[in-house]
Order: sequence, then structure tokens, then C-alpha cells
Amino acid sequence: MELQTLTYIVVGLTFSLYIGIAIWARAGTTKDFYVAGGGIHPVQNGMATAADWMSAASFISMAGLIALSYGGYGGSVFLMGWTGGYVILAMLLAPYLRKYGKFTVPEFIGDRFYSKSARAVAVVCLIICSVTYVIGQMKGVGVAFSRFLEVDYDTGLYVGMTIVFFYAVLGGMKGITYTQIAQYCVLILAYTIPAIFISLQLTGNPIPQLGLGSTLVGTDVYLLDKLDMVVTDLGFKEYTTNVRLSGINMFAYTMSLMIGTAGLPHVIIRFFTVPKVKDARSSAGWALVFIAILYTTAPAVAGMARLNLMQTIEPEPGNYLAYEERPEWFKNWEKTGLLQFEDKNGDGLIQYSADTATNEMVKIDNDIMVLANPEIAKLPNWVIALVAAGGLAAALSTAAGLLLAISSAISHDLLKGMIAPDISEKAELNASRIAMAVAIAGAGYLGLNPPGFAAGTVALAFGLAASSIFPALMMGIFSKGITKEGAIAGMVAGISVTLFYVFQHKGIMFIPGTAFLGDTPANWFMGIEPNAFGVVGAVVNFAVAFAVSKVTAAPPEHVQEMVEHIRIPVGSGEATGH
Repeated sequence: MELQTLTYIVVGLTFSLYIGIAIWARAGTTKDFYVAGGGIHPVQNGMATAADWMSAASFISMAGLIALSYGGYGGSVFLMGWTGGYVILAMLLAPYLRKYGKFTVPEFIGDRFYSKSARAVAVVCLIICSVTYVIGQMKGVGVAFSRFLEVDYDTGLYVGMTIVFFYAVLGGMKGITYTQIAQYCVLILAYTIPAIFISLQLTGNPIPQLGLGSTLVGTDVYLLDKLDMVVTDLGFKEYTTNVRLSGINMFAYTMSLMIGTAGLPHVIIRFFTVPKVKDARSSAGWALVFIAILYTTAPAVAGMARLNLMQTIEPEPGNYLAYEERPEWFKNWEKTGLLQFEDKNGDGLIQYSADTATNEMVKIDNDIMVLANPEIAKLPNWVIALVAAGGLAAALSTAAGLLLAISSAISHDLLKGMIAPDISEKAELNASRIAMAVAIAGAGYLGLNPPGFAAGTVALAFGLAASSIFPALMMGIFSKGITKEGAIAGMVAGISVTLFYVFQHKGIMFIPGTAFLGDTPANWFMGIEPNAFGVVGAVVNFAVAFAVSKVTAAPPEHVQEMVEHIRIPVGSGEATGH
């Protein structure tokens, strides 16, 4: 069966599954819509959390970044940062927030800091983080559709929006949770099966994590040694020792991703869906296990994809592939514009090197590495179709979680919490669905008309969460002395300095009249790149919050007692939203 037909069948079957689950798990109450009824088993919740977390960035982009931009060692910032955040969640945030027993992050912040203004600021921070993140997911949906279903980008995005609309608006958190469980199964199979095939091809070892450190089939040469030889012969830095800019930048990047993970609202709300406090910690542990399956496979996918790509273009040292003889996968990806060749010397050969003056592979987009890898390795069509379904599952699962976080902030925190506190449950549920529909429409618009900084949206989202929401939650749980004025000032300062720095260095005139500094290391604060600046914003948040709290009235006694009660590891408040 030809690839396009098979892809339509596999993707169609998965979409039918998602819609069927949404109809079965239709939310009937606000508790169903916001926290899936509060009765999700920790293992199920861990699987749903993993799908919620592993976005198009994890599935499509991460291995490509490791393979082409960061190198093996430099790419470790993603593995350490994105998994380490779950350790922080499990130990320092999830159980305490679950014990508090409310629906949303802004609700906790509003109650803990005894201020509707603090709640409103948290809503604004949440929306900024979530909208920034969802742009990347909608772009991932459009790109995957445009390549594998051979429709234009806009059509692919409209189809993706329709699918999300069905299971998110109908089912709320209940529908999203069970759909994400199915999506996790799809995406993890789509990621690991090609990796197993390719590992067997190259090393004879079916376990990709071990294959990366094994010798190539029929030789005594290790895969990574061969990769180092191939890339250095072409003038690139040695793959295994390539450091991302500097040690301090790698540390800052890792920490920003780590605390950004722990502060992302769509991940945190998943821990309100389990019955008990200990289940929240258990959920985080299971989520880490399910995430680790993909994240420990990613370095192998990256290394093997880079080796396959380079050896396809240059089978032997100095023996370049003729452009007219390029393989079918090369032609397919040229159509997308993500792979481009320019015959600079007119000899008709594809010369790929680190020298920009002579390099004729003028564009190899990071995002093609995972999606093109099965085609490069000449795997069966059903494997390629499965990868397409997996990429879509990753993008859609995260988009749904983000959209729920946005709609919950609007309907529960703004409408019920601040504007119309006496609204009926039925009216609130209807408002939640309307807010979700509006959020989907808004995300679709941003996907169709992405802002200039869209290429860096995922990293920016982590920086914003790290600099605004994470410090507020940590201080709210572990410091009785932080006042409402301190919390508000800290959140505003943290997110503002991060936005200012990122926009200045990404070429966006955030504040009229300011000078563009340029995205170059010479102009970076302590050599820290914009994508890693969230940790500096977090330090600013903590410092401002503590300083302002020192000169303002102490929190009321009942708030300090509440903080003490949250930290006592017994009992559990039901997630009531009241």
C-alpha cells in the first residue's frame, strides 16, 4: 500500500479513537471539566501527564536539536532540564497543591496571597505562558499534516483544531485525560519502533539506548566514534564533546527548563485530578517513568539520524552524491522547504560541510530529523505512517492541555472567582466550553499568523513559567512571610525582565525606542542566551518578592496557618473549587 494512503488510514484511525473517547467521557459537571472528577488513577494520570508534557517539541524537535544544533553533550540540557523538573514537581509542588484541593494554579495563588489582584496577575502570567507554548503546537500540527497528508499548512491546522475542539470542548479535563492516555500509547510506539528498527540496522542491538554505545554491524568501530569521524571530516565540531556555548550557559539553560517544567500550568493542573495527596506524588513518579522512555531514546535517535543523513549524502569520504540521484525522501522534504540544496560550484554533486562558503546543503531544518529518519533508513511505509500519527498525537495532546489551562483561567478564575462569584454550576460549565472554543480559535489564528518569535516559542514558554509562576508557588508553599504585595511585585518583575531580555535578543522591539542588542553572545548577560534567561527572571522574582515583603505588613494569621496546614503530609482536601 502506498505511503499516503496508509498514512491517511493510520491517522484517521487514531483521530476516530480520540473523538470516540471524547463522546464517551463527556463532562457533566464543572468538576469533570476542570479536574476529571478527581478520581484518576496515578498510573493513568502519569501516562496522561506524559502525553500532556511531551509536545511536538519533545517528539519532533528535541532529537533534531541534539543531532544538528547542540551536539550530543550540548543536547543534554534538554534531557536533564525537562526530566529534572518532574523531580521538583514530585517533591516540592504536586503533593502540596493537591492537598490544597482547588481547581487551578491562580486560585491557589489568590487564596495564599489573600488577594484578587494576585490571582489576576497569576491569570495573566498563565495565559502568556500557555499562549506562547500553544503557538508551537499548532505549528507542529500544520507542518506534520502538510508533509504526510500532502495538504497545505492551513488545511492541516484547521483539521487539527477541529479534532481538539471535539474532545476538549466536549470532555474537558475528563475527555482530555483519557484521550491523552491513548495519545501517549500512539506517540511512544511511533517514537520507539523506528528507533528499534534503525538500531538493529546499524548495530544489531534492538535497544536504541544500548545501540548508541555499540559497534556498527560487521565492524569493531563504535557508532559514536564513526559519527565523530564523519562530522569532523566535514569540518564540524566533534559530536560527542560539543558544548553549548559555555558552562554557565548550559547550567542556566538546564535550570530554566527544569523550573520552567515545574511551573507550567497545564502540567500542574494534572495533579488536581487524583484522589489523594500521595497519588499526586505517585503520578509525578509514573509520569517521569513514561517520559524517560522517550527521553532516553532521543539521544540514540539523534545520533543515528545524523549518521544516516550524512552517510546518505556522502557515502564515502570525498565521494559526494549526485543531486540527480538524490533519494525519494530527499525530494519529499524539498517540497516542504525544510530541506534545500544550492549547487554553488555547478558540478551537480551535493557537497555538505561546515564551511558556509562551500556548503551546498543550505537548509536542513532541525524538525525534519525525527520525521525523515524512517524514510532515510528505508523502513516500511507503516512505520513512516505511524511516525506521522505520533507527531500529531504529541502536538494535539499538549495543545489540549494548554487550551484547558487557558479556558479554566478565564471561566473559573476570572468569571467565577472575580466577576460573577454566584454563577450557577451549569452556567460556569457552559462558560468553560465557550472559553475553550474561543481559546481554540485564538490558538488557530496564532498558528496561521505566528508572531515573529514563533521559532523560539517553546523555550520562551519555559522561561516565562520559570520566572513568574514557579517562584510564586514555591514561596506560597514554603514561606509564611511572603506578602501579597511581595508576590505581585515578584511575578511582575520576573516575567517583565524575562520578556524584555528575550524580545531584545530575538529582534523584536518590545519597548518602543529601545536599541536592538542583537542575538549574539557578546551582548548576552553573563553569556546566557535568551532561551536560558528564565532562571535569571526567577532569581529577580524571588529577590523582589522577599524585599517587598520585608517592608509590607505580614500576612494575616489565618493565611500563615493555612501554609502550615498545607505542609503537613496528612489528609487531603477534595478538589471542590470552593
